[in-house]
Amino acid sequence: MQGTEIEDQGGDRDFVASLEKGLLVIEAFDASRPRLTLSDVAKLTGITRAAARRYLLTLTRLNYADFDGRYFTLSPRILRLGYAYLSSASLSARVQPFLEQVSEATGESSSAAILDGDDIVYIARSATRRIMSIGLGVGSRLPAYCTSLGRAILAYQPEDVIAAYLRRVRLEARTPKTVTDKTEFRAVLEATRAQGYALVNEELEFGLRSIAVPVIQKSGQVTIALNLSAQAGRVSADEMRERFLPSLSAASESLHYLL
Repeated sequence: MQGTEIEDQGGDRDFVASLEKGLLVIEAFDASRPRLTLSDVAKLTGITRAAARRYLLTLTRLNYADFDGRYFTLSPRILRLGYAYLSSASLSARVQPFLEQVSEATGESSSAAILDGDDIVYIARSATRRIMSIGLGVGSRLPAYCTSLGRAILAYQPEDVIAAYLRRVRLEARTPKTVTDKTEFRAVLEATRAQGYALVNEELEFGLRSIAVPVIQKSGQVTIALNLSAQAGRVSADEMRERFLPSLSAASESLHYLL
């Protein structure tokens, strides 16, 4: 693999297409697809089997992936890539104490996330108990449209960004309660911005209710949000607003001066 070759991409001589494809191969693996065949990777990334084979074998040679003769899996060494971001960015470190304060005050799990493409990525967590069927941790990804964190960030984006998002995203039903109509979803974002928080009631997963607030940075931008999640059968929507929202809002206001 000619990983150092600079290839032309739409006239941009500084764009390294081979690096782009290598990253696509890594991103093909996730919590729902931890083991992939060569054919799986080629299909998911849209690159040829021959190219996928070269990238996968290179990752294996560098100990970023393992191969058992049929399936490829990412190795623990891949964590170095995420750690490079976490160790160089103080954002997670600045947010974590506030999440711990929120969780201590409410007794519920709290999180912080940023928007990455059409997904949210968790950058900090303070988990008091496991309330979802899937395990969440720093680096976990979820669709933005059906999460309170995603809506709290999306609602504060410029109109052209929201319009572009709605043109390309598929609002798939995760539960029968998931908002899948784009006109309705736009109204949800408008309401979120007007009230200053997002409340999602069992749209991501049955039995899960969450509330999130944006962190409005000193620049006026919103790139991060904070949330609290609880079991729907144990905590009502009204209780989330009355008991949880003040703690989240206080943490958000404090972080405004630090970000």
